[in-house]
Amino acid sequence: VSNVTCFKDSPNYSQPPADPAIHQGALRGLPLPGSAVRIPPGSPGCSQGRQPGLERGRGSAQRDFNSDEFLDDPEFREIVGKAERAIEEGVFPERIYQGSSGSYFVKDLQGRIVGVFKPKNEEPYGQLNPKWTKWLQKLCCPCCFGRDCLVLNQGYLSEAGAGLVDQKLELNIVPKTKVVYLASETFNYSAIDRVKSRGKKLALEKVPKVGQRFHRIGLPPKVGSFQLFVEGYKDADFWLRRFEAEPLPENTNRQLQMQFERLVVLDYIIRNTDRGNDNWLIKYDCPTDAGASRDADWVMVKEPIIKLAAIDNGLAFPLKHPDSWRAYPFYWAWLPQANVSFSQEIKDLVLPKLSDPKFVKDLEEDLYELFKRDPGFDRGQFHRQGAVMRGQILNLSQALKYRKTPLELIQMPPVLVETVRNTQRSNSESYTQSFQSRRPFFTWW
Repeated sequence: VSNVTCFKDSPNYSQPPADPAIHQGALRGLPLPGSAVRIPPGSPGCSQGRQPGLERGRGSAQRDFNSDEFLDDPEFREIVGKAERAIEEGVFPERIYQGSSGSYFVKDLQGRIVGVFKPKNEEPYGQLNPKWTKWLQKLCCPCCFGRDCLVLNQGYLSEAGAGLVDQKLELNIVPKTKVVYLASETFNYSAIDRVKSRGKKLALEKVPKVGQRFHRIGLPPKVGSFQLFVEGYKDADFWLRRFEAEPLPENTNRQLQMQFERLVVLDYIIRNTDRGNDNWLIKYDCPTDAGASRDADWVMVKEPIIKLAAIDNGLAFPLKHPDSWRAYPFYWAWLPQANVSFSQEIKDLVLPKLSDPKFVKDLEEDLYELFKRDPGFDRGQFHRQGAVMRGQILNLSQALKYRKTPLELIQMPPVLVETVRNTQRSNSESYTQSFQSRRPFFTWW
């Protein structure tokens, strides 16, 4: 990379956040075997300060589900509570057989899907990934194992981080996603975990006084991302092919364009390395007047509604721009929507926020609070992730300001905005910008 001077309109950045205070708590009870439970606040690394995207429960499986969890989001709290009660009653999550990792449809007591749970240790390169393809890749082709631009086994944080960015920018295209702890017999556990669970359950039944002394009864809870399930959506590829054969009306096509621009903004800021047309969804509603008579010659047709959902955000927030074998391009760049200049609506929605140094600092702080709770968190790696994100924000701000197209945006040189601490003034920081000159071997893959 080569150092260059700052752009005239680039935002200023200030000091990264300090670690919040760690508070201690205590267990309120013992979970039942096979129950869904979240880690109590007394666990190491648990903070009761600001916890964007990461909420940890405090009771047993028998606790009142309208307790003090998810106070800022009662709707999400209620849905997670329904999922926990369903698991306790034997309605277990169902593994999703598509994809390269262990992910699960989580249901309520009626068997309706309410969310998608992706455990950390069942991610593509997790030690308990039930999909054998990644194990085979690691065994037979270790030189091509993983994506060297990403921090391995932090996909669940990437999912929650994408939801956080979406929420702060008010894009409203990522289904609500937070980090929770769940336990279920259908999750992939090691043999020793299952043996210990059965042993504790047997001890509780045969010798209750001994069994009650156990810290936990049942399988250990898994940490992972929990994303609310969205109904009525289909793969974008399905609808895009349909719209190509049957063009949309002008107003509806404008809706699609505006939703598409929000996807572009999200993907570019988090530098999503896995955005194909099969992992974002479109919902196309063409409602009619339900009160109209079937025998009537005319039926009132309402304007169609298009909504977009950006799912599968687990391979984002890289610590460097891709520069090895693969480029991991945004596959939406080949769509005709990518050749249309950014609208005034998306400019008015996003640019004032991205141009505000305080907003960017708060965003980075919230991501820091989220990412630091991973056991393998590394401050240096996070600063590198932040440098990439700030560079993406800088490029995006310029593209929005001059009304470029999404295609022109991704053709801008990759930028890193790195922190430089002033040695004479400990509380003072400045930022340097640099272009990345090295390119991956395959620029199209």
